[in-house]
Amino acid sequence: MNFLCTGISSCFYENVCPSGQAECAGIQHVSVNAASQPQPQPQSQPRRAAPMAPTSASPFLKPFALRYSVASSPRGRRRHTLPASEFRNLTLEDAISVFEIEREAFISVSGECPLRMDEVRHFLELCPDLSLGWFEEGRLVAFVIGSGWDKDKLSQDAMTIHVPGGSTVHIHVLAVHHRCRQQGKGPIILWRYLQYLRCLPAVKRAVLMCEDFLITFYRKAGFKERGPSDIAVGSLTFTEMEYVLGGGAYLRRNSGF
Repeated sequence: MNFLCTGISSCFYENVCPSGQAECAGIQHVSVNAASQPQPQPQSQPRRAAPMAPTSASPFLKPFALRYSVASSPRGRRRHTLPASEFRNLTLEDAISVFEIEREAFISVSGECPLRMDEVRHFLELCPDLSLGWFEEGRLVAFVIGSGWDKDKLSQDAMTIHVPGGSTVHIHVLAVHHRCRQQGKGPIILWRYLQYLRCLPAVKRAVLMCEDFLITFYRKAGFKERGPSDIAVGSLTFTEMEYVLGGGAYLRRNSGF
């Protein structure tokens, strides 16, 4: 009888619990003969404190790091590596990478750069908090640079002036590295930038000026046309567009993040 019970118990355990596991649904597997024997109480193992998550003023600037389990690394040590994907404000150290991506993106299309190298440095020094860079394994792949503004429409002064505490953000440039185009990165970083601006209490709207072939791109992101811009660069003319920032800083986008 004991043999029959043991067989039934073992068969049930093999069907319910994967082989090699010591526990199944909180029930420890023992044989019928050993069940009556007193079992030594396992000593409680000290639990390791979970690593602190990186903090940020905005949830849209948190890094997305490569994850390694402790068991998969040598001797149970965690591996340290650059984040696989990270969004953060730009700094002066990023100015060269920013200008190289911008120059390649715009010179070949329109022959003009929205920002010269000295202007890139100017805005990254004055208002780095109104910029956003997308880095993959430490390399810049896309970025947005903006500055503060306090008037209804953009004027020539908006090209070089930053107004601290202004209720409007003037988006100067959005660019993606040429090796990373046609991957949907432009819409993603623009969406993240707009959600980041929602976290800034003083900012009520974002404005930009673009050439006609970019109107559809910004319209899909939620921008509205406001008519011809008062600013012209050489023979180039632009359309001014506006995005009104409402509530809902934590809106989700089906972008894979």
